[in-house]
Formats: sequence, C-alpha cells, structure tokens
Amino acid sequence: MVGIPRAITSPIAQFAAKTRTSTAPAIAAPLNPHRMPRKPAAPTVAAASKYWLLKTEPGEWSWSDQAGAPGGVGPWDGVRNHQAMNNLRAMRCGDRCLFYHSGAGAASRRVVGVVEVAREWYEGKEGEATAGGAVDVRAVGEFQKPVGLGEIKNAAEEVEGMKDFALIRQARLSVMPVPANIWDWICEMGGGFVQDGEVEED
Repeated sequence: MVGIPRAITSPIAQFAAKTRTSTAPAIAAPLNPHRMPRKPAAPTVAAASKYWLLKTEPGEWSWSDQAGAPGGVGPWDGVRNHQAMNNLRAMRCGDRCLFYHSGAGAASRRVVGVVEVAREWYEGKEGEATAGGAVDVRAVGEFQKPVGLGEIKNAAEEVEGMKDFALIRQARLSVMPVPANIWDWICEMGGGFVQDGEVEED
C-alpha cells in the first residue's frame, strides 16, 4: 500500500520569562510613564494542512473526468450551500480531499480517490461556471478499492469520532472537513493509491 503523506506541523517555540539584573547606575534617568514597553514578536507557526471530502454526482463530474482533465486539474464549482461554501473558502493549497461519488443508489455512494487543492477560493467572471466561487483541485490518485458509505457507517462504533462525521450526520452537505484519524482509516480501507509518476507494484 502506498502511504499518503501527512502534513507535519512545526511545534510552537517555547518562551520562558527571563529576569533581568539591572546594571543601571545608582541614579538613573526617570522612566517615561507614557511610553509603552515593546511586546515580544509572536512566534510564526506553519499552518497545518487539512483534510476534506468533496461530493460529486458521477454523471456530472466523475473521477474519470477529474483524472482526464489537463494536468488532472479542474474547478470545484456549483456549490450553493452556505456551510459548504465556507468550507471551500477555508481550503488552502496542498490540502487533500477525498473524492466521493454520490448518487441515487446506495452502492454508488463511495470514496473513489484523492485530490489536492491546487488553487484557493476564487470567483470567476460573470457568466462563467466559477462565477459563484470555486477552488481548483488536482487528481492525486485513485483508490485500489472504493470505500462505500455503508462500510463507513458500519465503522461508527470502532473508529473514534465516526459517529459525528459530517458524512453520516449531515447527508446533504457536499463539502466537509475530515478528521485525521478518519482520513487515515478511509485511506487504509481503500488500499492506498498510486500517485502520478509512481509505478504500481504487482
């Protein structure tokens, strides 16, 4: 199984208060009561990549469409639900997303692959499909074995947080965050995938 890289967040540097020993002469100039002391600069922390799930009707935009697009890149548009749009706006380049086929039949509802965010939220020109806002996503790899919605629901008791996973709790939400442990479980159940430029082992 080809592992899916996980983003690693750099730990926040620890700051300890230091007591300064005064070396001023016996008679020092009076302090200016109106001058505020400088605050230490806030430490810079690299933002951690997040995981998401994107739903699509395969009759409108399937995994084959995504993988067959130039460079495997295509816009994720047409989202109208306010919560789903906010989730799209929260995405950052490099974030990875589960590519989920929705549909009328239970058998068609399944995670089939992984994409990553190639361009953050933007709004196209009036009359374009992206006029209402979109992100661009790039195909990363197709699962060796699709992971069905029923399989995910059946794991609600064994996987921490699965009961509260939006895919189960909010069936109509089309864009949602995925907790890291649930991401790992789904990818494991999918048997991993072959990324671009890699050769699949027999």
